Amino acid sequence: MLWIEKTAQFGAKTALRDETQKWTYQELFSKAQKVAIFLLEKLQVPHLQGARIAYLFPSCPEYVAVQWGIWLAGGMAVPLSPLHPKTEMEYFIQDSEASLLILHDNFSDLNFSVPSISWDIVEGSLENLQNSVGFPEIALHSPALMIYTSGTTGKPKGVMLSHKNLTFQIETLVKAWEWQKTDKILHVLPLHHIHGIVNALLCALYAGAEVVFLPKFEPQKVWDIWQREPFSVFMAVPTIYNRLIAEWQKATENEKRAMQAACQNMRLMISGSAALPVSILEKWQKISGHFLLERYGMSEIGMAISNPLHGTRKAGFVGLPLPNIEVRLVDENNQPVLQGEAGEIQVKGENVFMGYWKREQATAESFTDDGFFKTGDIAMQDTDGYYKILGRKSTDIIKTAGYKVSAIEIEETLRLHSEISDCAVVGIADEDKGEKIIAFVIAQSSNLNENNLKDWLKTQLAYYKVPAQIIFLQDFPRNAMGKVIKTELKNLLK
Repeated sequence: MLWIEKTAQFGAKTALRDETQKWTYQELFSKAQKVAIFLLEKLQVPHLQGARIAYLFPSCPEYVAVQWGIWLAGGMAVPLSPLHPKTEMEYFIQDSEASLLILHDNFSDLNFSVPSISWDIVEGSLENLQNSVGFPEIALHSPALMIYTSGTTGKPKGVMLSHKNLTFQIETLVKAWEWQKTDKILHVLPLHHIHGIVNALLCALYAGAEVVFLPKFEPQKVWDIWQREPFSVFMAVPTIYNRLIAEWQKATENEKRAMQAACQNMRLMISGSAALPVSILEKWQKISGHFLLERYGMSEIGMAISNPLHGTRKAGFVGLPLPNIEVRLVDENNQPVLQGEAGEIQVKGENVFMGYWKREQATAESFTDDGFFKTGDIAMQDTDGYYKILGRKSTDIIKTAGYKVSAIEIEETLRLHSEISDCAVVGIADEDKGEKIIAFVIAQSSNLNENNLKDWLKTQLAYYKVPAQIIFLQDFPRNAMGKVIKTELKNLLK
């Protein structure tokens, strides 16, 4: 039995809401069952046998009904995002070899290379459907979800997660973060990413909690909603917290007090998907009273490391390995590093994905001989065993003049400057130093220039960590999760 079938026990309790509708758990599961029957009859099979079904929906209850319907019919869900351009969605559809595409009414006029059907036609067919064949048995090791990576090192790859992977990830987080059916979360994250799908949506539904969708993040709207009704959990990326902080700073003193009071209803606020700058953590703590819980994960492994719900959370650290997940740090020769030294994070456990779709070589190269997944992220551990992320092996560890420098450390230092609102640091090839450090900065004032900023940095950092060049921009290229796309920044230098 899939875990989603157990949610029927929550019956008439509200499961999902958006700005126009409200679904109970009973209604959600009933819709999902009918979607499953529709798919089996549409494709004329008793079991989808892992067939890929793509779907393009905004954040809404129907998204979940389609996702669960695909699972009940034995298929692999391939979520598409309205945030992606049509050409990229077409790539995902073709690469996954999707058998069918289901489109929300908002997107029913889009044409793709695969047979597609609009949600209103699906929904219109549901009332007349009768399950004459019964639902297929779904093995836990069978594929459930395909999420495409961001593709910073080539074409995006399809990350295949099994039902066993998802169940392990969900049950681990529900226990670690103490999800309860009394919880209510305002969901503002994209639904094509592990953060939005597993952490913020499926964990809530597993526990019988209530999910309120806000399809488009707008900082003022979030503050308004929080003040209108109590919520207990919130999950976001650092960029979202930064924009909520900026909105709070524009408010009057009375408005600020009301906004702060709204945060007191929360029992848990989490940040992830990108490194959380300590400056943002500290500002948010002053505003909300919450020390954000930072954790570490990625599409291939779900969440592997987390600061504790109860106990010490450390600024700039992502915490300790979650239960029943093995984590280690190794050097370039795959040998364990000493405490305090930098090494690549490798992970092993039932949370780790099945493999990359149609990329056997890439899958094999991503694992060690003893079964650990190579994350490509560099970290170190302190004396308490807490992990601190130093950056991506490929983009955030800069080898300059014989030193290994963390781009994230330089970024953290730049953010200490009162006239910098955001920054990003990269390394580019250099004949003399191996790599040259380049900083991109968004300044709040025209008083700031390259010379006086370098002078200030020399008082904060070792000389070899001071950027050779500082470039001022109005904004940064970002992906759907708000993470800066550093490869595009590097392209500005060509």
